[in-house]
Order: sequence, then C-alpha cells, then structure tokens
Amino acid sequence: MTPLKTSSRAGLLAGLTLLGACSPTLDWREVRPQGSAAELTFPCKPEQALRPASAAEPAMGLAACRAGGLSFSLSWAEMPRPDMPGPALRAMGEGLRQRLQAPEAVLQAVQVPGMTPRPESGQQRLLGQGQQARQALFSRGLRVYQLVMTGPRDDEAAWQNFLGSVRLPE
Repeated sequence: MTPLKTSSRAGLLAGLTLLGACSPTLDWREVRPQGSAAELTFPCKPEQALRPASAAEPAMGLAACRAGGLSFSLSWAEMPRPDMPGPALRAMGEGLRQRLQAPEAVLQAVQVPGMTPRPESGQQRLLGQGQQARQALFSRGLRVYQLVMTGPRDDEAAWQNFLGSVRLPE
C-alpha cells in the first residue's frame, strides 16, 4: 500500500468534509425501548425513561429525541385492568391536543402490526398555535402507546417512516 501524497490527503479530507455536510438530518435507526415491547425506528438516538408501577399509577415509559427541528417520541403505559386501555388512549390523545391548544381533529384509522383493535385507536394531525403534531394511539393487550411527532412544521415523509416502522412483536 502506498501512502497518500499531501495533495491527495487534502483532497480526501475535503471530500470527507463535503460528505459530512451532505449527511441526512434524520438518521434512522432501529430501537427497542426497554419495557415497551415495541420495535421501531427513530431518526435520532432517543433518551429513555421508565417509571415502575406503584399502587396509584401504572408502569410507564418514554423514548424521545429531536432531529431536524422536530421531536419524536413513543410513550407507553401498562394498564392494570382490561377496562382501562380505551379510556387511557382517549386521555393520551386529548392531553396532547390540550397542551397544543389545538382544535379537535378527526381520528383516522391506524394499522400497527401486532396491535389490538380498539375503537379508540387511530392517528391524527393537530394544528396548535406555532406548533404542529401528529400522533398515533394504539394498544396491545393492556399496554397503551402514543407515538408523537411535533414541531413548527409538518413532515409527511418523516411521519410515515416513523409510524410505518412500529412493530409490536408477539
């Protein structure tokens, strides 16, 4: 192997710098957040937090990150009784809508491989004041999930990639 000449090294470094500048803003990677029983891709490395169950509250978790001016998150909670996932999904969706001060929006169908069909499941786009969001609400058994993308603008392709990557293995 012959060593690079000085001018070749400079050209190589300039080329690598140019490649770095052209790298995509969203760097998708597969993630399996601990305690979520879900697999999905995030466009950045998410921070993760878990809260164990207590007598008053169910076990809960969150995986979230920011990339390209947008925030991406998956939150989940394990409900203690079979009558609780539906109301929990409604409350999760309504909570985000209220935080954004967004008008009510139609909940459209969502299909996540492995999800338990429920009338409260769906996805929607919320238009708040200076903030937009997309959310998907779904469950598997007693575990409820909320997938969210927020930011000052919408990114349909990023949302479709994020939502389309979610798997709830059996």
